[in-house]
Amino acid sequence: MQRVKKNDTVVVIAGKNKGNRGKVLAVDVESDKVIVEGVNLRTKHMKPSQANPQGGRVRKEFPIHLSNVMVADPVSGEPTRVRIRTLESGTRVRIAVKSGEQLDR
Repeated sequence: MQRVKKNDTVVVIAGKNKGNRGKVLAVDVESDKVIVEGVNLRTKHMKPSQANPQGGRVRKEFPIHLSNVMVADPVSGEPTRVRIRTLESGTRVRIAVKSGEQLDR
């Protein structure tokens, strides 16, 4: 089970964007990278295409390594580790270590 999933709110704990928070847009499990909204923005030069007829320079989020982000605690908003617990029904859920709150809805 993944500890960080799409639509989680995460806090960047290392790198040039340290302290920023945002929503996870995508997770690449093979390379252990995540794309976080508003974090690690780069300018990409795009050729004109049907999707982008104007072309030009586009600001876009690039991936950062999974080890540089932590899930934000749902109660306090601080970065927290994630623990996986199996309920009596047999389903596995993610738990925030700081508050003990369940992350999965």
